[in-house]
Amino acid sequence: MASGKKVIITCAVTGAIHTPSMSPYLPVTPDEIAEAAIGAAEAGAAIIHLHARNPETGKPDQSPEAFATFLPRIKQATAAVVNLTSGGAPNMLIRERIQPSLTFKPEVASLNMGSMNFGLFPMLERFKTFKHDWERQHLENSRDLIFRNTFADIEYALHALGESGTRFEFECYDVGHLYNLAHFLDRKLVTPPLFVQTVFGILGGIGPHPEDVAHMRRTADRLFGAQYRWSVLGAGRNQLPIAAMGAAMGANVRVGLEDSLWIGPGQLAKSNAEQVKRARQIIEGLGLEVATPAEARAILALKGGDKVAF
Repeated sequence: MASGKKVIITCAVTGAIHTPSMSPYLPVTPDEIAEAAIGAAEAGAAIIHLHARNPETGKPDQSPEAFATFLPRIKQATAAVVNLTSGGAPNMLIRERIQPSLTFKPEVASLNMGSMNFGLFPMLERFKTFKHDWERQHLENSRDLIFRNTFADIEYALHALGESGTRFEFECYDVGHLYNLAHFLDRKLVTPPLFVQTVFGILGGIGPHPEDVAHMRRTADRLFGAQYRWSVLGAGRNQLPIAAMGAAMGANVRVGLEDSLWIGPGQLAKSNAEQVKRARQIIEGLGLEVATPAEARAILALKGGDKVAF
């Protein structure tokens, strides 16, 4: 749950789902990713969730070398918490996906809490032409894709990354993922407060209905009680409605072009900062306050920006 009236905004600036042909505003190059992250932080995001891409093709790149091109610049320009993806792209295995976090020892790394179908192919109904050959294949291949996150995979990441004091954004796409996290809590392989990111609207996971949001919250409350901090993200057009529902129910919120390219019906967001500003309007309109990076570090018991390796 949110800490009092302080709501943490996370911004996921580029991700590995959307492709460059879908929006001219999707950050691809190191400069674009850095500028997007800094802009989101200035708009009110306390946490910046980062992926890397090949600057020529926009294809997801999970090599530490790719992250090294923008991490120092972001750290120098903002006090925001840096959260590195361990999800990478759905076709990558865990040893590849955690390499950036092993190298740079961030305050937070994302960690998916279960294997699942991850259907991106419905986007082919909206987007018909692509600049790069890999883009159409990326979407089409998701018809027969299992995003692998086995118990062994999760345990491996917990041990490998936890040794440096990195904490986790536990990404839960369905109710079973909450129970998987409870399993690791029972085994004392994760330490409260748990930062639980519930994800709504991905084909293969739970839907975006208000009852789905309420069900995930009720289940997390029952499993974790006061030991967790709740956050929500909605995919695509569900982004801002889910943010509003979640914030009204006590959640922190995540926005960004990783999760949605849109700012309104048929209207592309021109920046990550634009989405952060809209989320901030929702939060403050509910009489709540947006958490600063320092407050987010305290709420999530993070090690501090001076203890990372970038």
